Amino acid sequence: MRVYSLKDQLNNSMMKPKYLSILFIFSGLICVSANLKGQSKLPGSKVSGTVLDEEKKPLDFATISLIKTPDSLLLRTAVSGLDGKYSFESLPVGTYRVNISMVGFTRVRSKEFTIDEGSKVVDLGEIVVPKDSKMLGEIRVLAVKPFIERKIDRLVVNVESSSVSAGSTALEVLQKAPGVTLDQNDNIAMQGKQGVLVMLDGKQTYMSNADVANMLRNMPSTQIETIELITNPSAKYDAAGNSGIINIKTKKSNSVGTNGTVTAGAGMGDHYRANGGLSINHRNKDINLFGNYNYSTREQGQNMIIDRIVASQPATTYFGQTGSFVRDNDNNNFKAGLDIFLNKKNTLGFLVNGYLNSGSEIYNNTTLIGRSFSQTDSSVIAVNNANSRYRNMAYNANYKATLDTSGKELSVDLDYSRYNGNEKTLYDNRFHNANGTIKAPSFIQNRTPSIINIKAVKADYSMPFSKTVKMEAGIKSSWVKTDNDFQFERLVSDSWQNDPGRSNQFIYDENVNAAYVNINKQYKSTSVQLGLRAEQTNSTGNSITTAKEVNRSYIDVFPSVFINQTLSKDHGLGISYSRRIDRPSYDALNPFMFFLDQYTYNQGNPFLNPQYTNNFELSYNYKKTYSLTFNYSLTRDVITEVLLPDTAKKALFQTNENLDKQINYSVNLNAPVSLSKWWSTSNNASVFYLGFRSPDLRGQDLSSGRVALQFNSQHKFVISPSLTGELSGDYTSPIEYGTLKISSQYAVDLGLSKSFMKKKANVKLALSDVFNTRKQTISSAYEGLDYNLVQKNETRIGRLTFTYRFGRGEIKPERRRATGLEDEQRRIKN
Repeated sequence: MRVYSLKDQLNNSMMKPKYLSILFIFSGLICVSANLKGQSKLPGSKVSGTVLDEEKKPLDFATISLIKTPDSLLLRTAVSGLDGKYSFESLPVGTYRVNISMVGFTRVRSKEFTIDEGSKVVDLGEIVVPKDSKMLGEIRVLAVKPFIERKIDRLVVNVESSSVSAGSTALEVLQKAPGVTLDQNDNIAMQGKQGVLVMLDGKQTYMSNADVANMLRNMPSTQIETIELITNPSAKYDAAGNSGIINIKTKKSNSVGTNGTVTAGAGMGDHYRANGGLSINHRNKDINLFGNYNYSTREQGQNMIIDRIVASQPATTYFGQTGSFVRDNDNNNFKAGLDIFLNKKNTLGFLVNGYLNSGSEIYNNTTLIGRSFSQTDSSVIAVNNANSRYRNMAYNANYKATLDTSGKELSVDLDYSRYNGNEKTLYDNRFHNANGTIKAPSFIQNRTPSIINIKAVKADYSMPFSKTVKMEAGIKSSWVKTDNDFQFERLVSDSWQNDPGRSNQFIYDENVNAAYVNINKQYKSTSVQLGLRAEQTNSTGNSITTAKEVNRSYIDVFPSVFINQTLSKDHGLGISYSRRIDRPSYDALNPFMFFLDQYTYNQGNPFLNPQYTNNFELSYNYKKTYSLTFNYSLTRDVITEVLLPDTAKKALFQTNENLDKQINYSVNLNAPVSLSKWWSTSNNASVFYLGFRSPDLRGQDLSSGRVALQFNSQHKFVISPSLTGELSGDYTSPIEYGTLKISSQYAVDLGLSKSFMKKKANVKLALSDVFNTRKQTISSAYEGLDYNLVQKNETRIGRLTFTYRFGRGEIKPERRRATGLEDEQRRIKN
C-alpha cells in the first residue's frame, strides 16, 4: 500500500492512427536502401583469421578491430563466430593490423600486413588470446568489473559484481545507483528529477511510476547484469523521460551447447523473504533457445506517523495519525525466446515474457482528533485488507538483416502485450467519541479490475555513407487501450451497495506515431551526432460514469545534438542538448478517489497536460575513468505529485498537477579510486538544485527548491583469490520537491562473496542498512498546510544467496531486443 493510499490504476488507449507522415518517411528509407544496394562494392581484398583461447579452442564473440597503419585509424570491427573465425571484405590497398579484445582476456595485436594490387586473400591464421590475470604476491586476482563504470554517454552499475546486492530486489539495487532516489511513494528520480523512463533490456516497461516500482520490487537482483543511467538520450530513444533513461539489462546465457544458472536465496529482517530461479540456454550454429523462470516470496513491513494541524474556526484541530502495514507478495517472472540464424546475415527471433504476481496487505491506521496532540476528543480506527492479482504477457517477433559488409542493417519488431490486474480492498472504519462510545462502524470496499492492451510496430535502419559518416533512422507506431473500472461499495443492512458518487469507469485510448533520424560524423578528434525525432500523439480520456471526455491531438519535434571532443590522450570533453516529453501516466489521469480513511485520500486528474523539457549537458572525462558532468534542464507544465489540504473536510489529499516550471542545475563527479592492489573504491557525488514555480496552485503561489547533495561510495576488498568483501554507503541531504520538504537519508551496507568449485558456484552474504537508519521525514512546502510525516520501511535485512553455473563458461550473449514497446508500458499498473 502506498503511503497516501495511491492505489495506481490503469487507463487504456487505442487511437485512430494517422499514417501519412509515417508512410512517407518509411517509403523514403526503402528508396534510399534500394539505391544504396545498387552501388558496387569498393575494390579490394579479403582478410580472415581464427581466434583461439589458451586451450586452442575457438573463442567466440571476441571483438576484432581492423586498424590502418601507421595513423592507427580504426576502419571496421567484427565479432568472431562460433568457430572463432572472422573476416573483413572489400579492403583497399594499404597497411593494416588487427586488435583482438574480449572481457577477461588480454588484448592482442597482430603483426602488420600489407594489401597490394595483387592481393586477393590474406589469411592471418590462428591467433591465441590468453586470459587476463595479475599476480598479487601469491594471490591471483582475475579481472573484475568495477561496481560503477563511466562510459561516454552513460553510467553503468555492474550489479553482478556486487555482493552487497545479493539477495536484494531490483528496486533495492536501484536505490544504490549513483544519483538515483525514491520518494515516499517509490517514484524514481535521477539527480533529483522525476520522470525517469525505465527500460528492461532496451524495452520500455509501459507502466506508471508506481507500477514500475512494484515490478522492480518483485524482481530478484540475481536477474540483473547491469543498470545503465542515461541522463541525455539521443533521438533514437522515445522522447519520454525528462530526467533520462534507466536501462536494466538482465543476465543472459550465451554459449554453444547447453548452459545455465541456478539461484536460491533467503533473507530475514522483521519478516522473511526467499527466492529461487533457473535460467538455461541452448545454442548451435542454427538456433539459440533460451529461457528463465524466477520465483520470490516476501513479507515487508512499514510504519508511518502523520501529525497534522488544521487551523479553522472556531478552533484549531489536531490530527495524530499512526499506521503500519505488512505486505505479502508471491511473484513469478518468466521469459522464453528463440533466435533462428537463417544465414550469416539474417536472423529471425521470437520472445515471450511475463509475470504472474499476487499479494495481500493488512493496514492498521489510527487517527486521534482533538484540540491538541495530547487532548483527544474522538478517533477513527481503520483496518484495511487488500488482495491483488496482476498478470502480464508480452509477445515479440523480430527480424534483423545485415545488408552488406559496410554496416547497413535493418531491424523490425512487432509487439503485443496484454495486462490484467485486479485489486480488492475492504475498509473497516470505527469511530470513537471522547466518552468511549462507538458509533456504528462504516464498512466499504472497492474493486479495481483493469485491462490494458498494447500493440506496437517499429523499424530501425542504419547506413554508413562512408568510414566516418553514418545515418540511423527509424519509425514506430503504438496503440494503447486501458479500461479501468473503479467499483466503490458500502455495506448497508448486510448487503453491498454501489456508491455511484465514488465509483467510476475510466477508458483511455492513445496512439503515438514517431519517426527519427540520427547523423553521426567522426572527425580526427571530434565526433558529432545530430538527431531529430517527430512524434504525433492522439489521445482520449473518457470517464464513463461522470460523462467527462478529454480529447487531445498534437505533433511535437524533438531535436538532439551531441559533440564529443578528444582534447588529448587523457582528456575528453562532451556537449549535448535534447528536448523531451512526458505524458501523464494512465493512473494519474483517472479521476477516481481512493481513501485511506475519511481524512486521507488520493484523487486523479483527467485534465493533466504533457510536460516538456529542454536538457543541456557538459561533461569532462579524464583517462576515460574519472568524469565531471554539468547539467541544466528546464521543464514546462511539469507534472508533479502534490499534497494539498481539503479545507471543507479537514482532510489531506494527494493528486497530480501541472506546475508552471521546474528548474534543475546539477554537477556530478564520478571517481573510481584504487587505494591498493586489494582495495578499490567507486565514488559518485552530485550537487544539484531543484526548484518548482507555480503562480496559482489551488489559489496559492508556490516557489520551492533548495541545493542538495547526494553521495555514494562503494568499497571492494580482495581477501583471497576466492573471497571478496564489500562496504557501501550513501547519503542524501534534505531536498524540496514540489509541495514536499524531505529530510536527509543515509545508510550503510555490507557484503561477502565466496567462490568455489572452480568458480562455478558462489555464495554471497549481505546485510543492508546495517544501522537501520534509512527512513523519510516529510513536511509541507505549501503555505497553510501544516503536517509532519515519518515513514520507516523495513530496510535492515540479512540475505544469503547461492548461485551455481553449469555448462560452458565462455559465452556469447543472446541478442538483447529493444522491442517496440518502448514508451507506453511504463505507465501501467503492475
